[in-house]
Amino acid sequence: MDKLQNTRSDMGIPFVITSGYRCRRHPVEARKSAPGAHNYGQAVDVSLSGEAALNLIGTAQLYGFTGIGVAQKGAGRFIHLDDMASGQNRPRPWIWSY
Repeated sequence: MDKLQNTRSDMGIPFVITSGYRCRRHPVEARKSAPGAHNYGQAVDVSLSGEAALNLIGTAQLYGFTGIGVAQKGAGRFIHLDDMASGQNRPRPWIWSY
């Protein structure tokens, strides 16, 4: 939470969190072969687009986020942030698009 708050404070804008912790039975987690960062309480999805989304990507790296997912098509635009460590099938730092 400190990383997220520090990132938000540095950017000076409010964050709308569209997804945080997900239990193993959550429909998105249930489809996965292994639990994701949300299941461990180490990820958030922030609803941002355009310049604010680009700024978040750079600022999040400064505060130690190691996983950044970019969804910037259509109506449900967001940036995924997590601080998972490197592991099997999960190299870090890493950025991807949805």
